[in-house]
Amino acid sequence: MKLKTRRLSAVLVTLIGVTIWIVLNSASYDEIFTRVENTGAESGIQEINLEPDGNAGSAIEILEKLEVKGRAPKTGYTREQFYDGWPDVDGCSLRQRIIKREFDETAVLDGCNVVAGEYDEPYTGEHRVFKERSEISDGVQIDHVVALSDAWQKGAQYLSAEDRYAIATDPLNLLAVDAVANKKKSDGDAATWLPANKKFRCQYVARQVSVKYKYSLWVTQAEKDAVLRVLSNCPSEPAIGI
Repeated sequence: MKLKTRRLSAVLVTLIGVTIWIVLNSASYDEIFTRVENTGAESGIQEINLEPDGNAGSAIEILEKLEVKGRAPKTGYTREQFYDGWPDVDGCSLRQRIIKREFDETAVLDGCNVVAGEYDEPYTGEHRVFKERSEISDGVQIDHVVALSDAWQKGAQYLSAEDRYAIATDPLNLLAVDAVANKKKSDGDAATWLPANKKFRCQYVARQVSVKYKYSLWVTQAEKDAVLRVLSNCPSEPAIGI
């Protein structure tokens, strides 16, 4: 009887130890996503701080540091020159992580997948509510703020495959947006397309400028002029993530 008791105690101790190990070593979805954003070097996702950095300067100051050139030929461009799909980071798709970032605390999760939630859509300015995963799949796309085709024609084709992959997967260059608005944008730059939501335009062009500076891409003269027109209404708009 004493032997059975000792064996039962040993089993209980083992079970308690395993439970404690799981609790201490399991990261929540939010914790994993924070790690991806802030210490992404291990996962292949670039480090990023989406808060304005007072030391980075204004978007106008960063814009003036960008080279102004014409577009290079689009010859050879394919999305596969940048990436072949959303990477998994710690078992969860980067697409789902970006949606979770935008939906914030309203996100309803089924594992890694965001199946419901709401947010203020940046390109239209409308408040969107999603009750089913199918609604998110149909209505939300992940946009590259600096379109990959635009990046290709403004320096990315001369970068390494690793740098192009970084452009495509950097959270600074990714937004969860309205699918229709994203299709209208296509591969346009600021000279050919701006969000209908005028309140977001300053942040939008500041983000484009920040991405182009971070990856040593250039702007055309028409693009620079368009960005300056937007930033003339918000000259102190900060650069971010660089």
